[in-house]
Amino acid sequence: MAEERIQRRLAAIVVADVVGYSRLMEEDEVGTLAILKERRATILQPLVRAHGGRIVKVMGDGVLLEFASAVNALSGTIELQRKMADANASLPAARRIVLRIGINLGDVVIDGSDLYGDGVNIAARLQGLADPGAIYVSAAIRDQVNRKLVLNFDDLGPTSLKNIAEPVHVYRLCSESAPNCREGQSALPLPAKPSIAVLPFTNFSGDPEQDVFTDGLTEDLITDLSRNPGLFVIARHSTFAYKGKSPDLRSVARELGVRYILEGSARRAGGRVRINVQLIDAAGGDHLWAERFDRNLEDIFAVQDEVGDKIVEALVGRFAQPPARKRPKSLEAYDLCVRGRSLISAFNSSPEALREAEIVLSRAVAIDSGYAEAFRWLAFVHWQLWAQGIEPTGTNRTRALELARKAVALDENDAASHWFIGYLLAYEKRWPESDAAFAATFRLEPNNADALAIRSELVAFAGRASEAIELAQRALRMNPHPPGWYYWQLGFAHYAACQYEEAVRILRMEAIYRSPSRRILAASLAQLGRRDEAMREAALFMAMAPKFTIAHWAAAQPARDPQIVQRFIEGYRMAGLPE
Repeated sequence: MAEERIQRRLAAIVVADVVGYSRLMEEDEVGTLAILKERRATILQPLVRAHGGRIVKVMGDGVLLEFASAVNALSGTIELQRKMADANASLPAARRIVLRIGINLGDVVIDGSDLYGDGVNIAARLQGLADPGAIYVSAAIRDQVNRKLVLNFDDLGPTSLKNIAEPVHVYRLCSESAPNCREGQSALPLPAKPSIAVLPFTNFSGDPEQDVFTDGLTEDLITDLSRNPGLFVIARHSTFAYKGKSPDLRSVARELGVRYILEGSARRAGGRVRINVQLIDAAGGDHLWAERFDRNLEDIFAVQDEVGDKIVEALVGRFAQPPARKRPKSLEAYDLCVRGRSLISAFNSSPEALREAEIVLSRAVAIDSGYAEAFRWLAFVHWQLWAQGIEPTGTNRTRALELARKAVALDENDAASHWFIGYLLAYEKRWPESDAAFAATFRLEPNNADALAIRSELVAFAGRASEAIELAQRALRMNPHPPGWYYWQLGFAHYAACQYEEAVRILRMEAIYRSPSRRILAASLAQLGRRDEAMREAALFMAMAPKFTIAHWAAAQPARDPQIVQRFIEGYRMAGLPE
């Protein structure tokens, strides 16, 4: 009977919190309380009433608001942040009242004038994630306002929230109060070379299971084009941001900073494959080249070569081609390898995905013992099992190195195998071999953005921070919608250069995903004297990596310059991380 009396309703819930409240109160308790009281009376209360909401409760440094409409909730909080910024303009930076805000649309439980339930809890967790001055929203809010308000959102992806059973898809509002957003940026300048982005091919097979095969075709074509020094090629992660969408090609070209777009489709049925491709000059909208291929499935690799050759000829003429990669001998092994790499989300894989990838890649190399790419991805799996602390055994580390060596031996023209073994060799302190491996990568594939990003970390550890920043920025230009670990690498390089403010700005983009980002963010804040924020980030990092110690970290790093390691140790200690 008690359950029947519980009242529920759907509501847009806003949770706002004052950044650095404890510090503000410690420095000037009376003044802080006076400003907060004045802001509630002159800004918060009139705004909430004007947007049809209500103040559920005030909680010292925070407030819980309810709106009947997602549109009203978001438009009201945007105006709230704007008016708070205006009111702060006349105050010293240390005395400003800055809010972080989370908004969720969900079911709430009504208890008198108060509200409870997951709908409220999710909004509170989003507020905890938000950057100072920013607004984070759930997918439910974003979907409701998407066609009603002209706004840009930065997609932060599914995120695990404390005490919430399922991951919540999180978006950050791109606005003047959230300057770190990656959307809404001005068009990137065109490179001097012919520049191209290969959009994900459309699967016309009528079988969703063939998505992996179609994605594999796209990825292989990107890799083939990236090997040509006469082209500037956008990396796979950025072009796959448009998968399943029907974007305006001119807009895509502006966002990625390229002139040419390649799009296509594939249909695989029985023993045949049909591929349609077209090359478009996005600047003028002209179709430069289009062709249809209808072949036996066994000819798929020859088709990939032919498509790549024709694109290069159309854009740069007949150009000296780099040495060809070895193609797999077995189509079954190829299917398994494509499946394996699809399971591996670069540097952010779940234990379950890694273990499944290990199974399918092991089958691939058993079928085709000469398949270099499959060995390389299998090496990557074993390294991740060690590096991510899933199975941090010496066996996994040794096995990764053995498999990477085998991949290089099987195909010396596979650029990715070179950079990966170069990375592993750095952890073995074998610097000349590591340097030579990366040099081979860039000779074979000048457009390898992942290799540039990884190389930046090693260069920073060698004491060449300015060069590391340049490498990371070049990687981001080739991959404008990058995986988050690119920002980790750039933030790492800025920390190594003692550019702590810039490190904080960059790492705020990625810290909610990657525990290393929170670790370096904590150190950067500590170096700036922002101890409360540093301790908060350090605590969040330790919740994600409870076994971390400074001593273990220092011993494991591929560092040539001991002063760089000491700089990080100093920041970690100041942030309160365990010895």
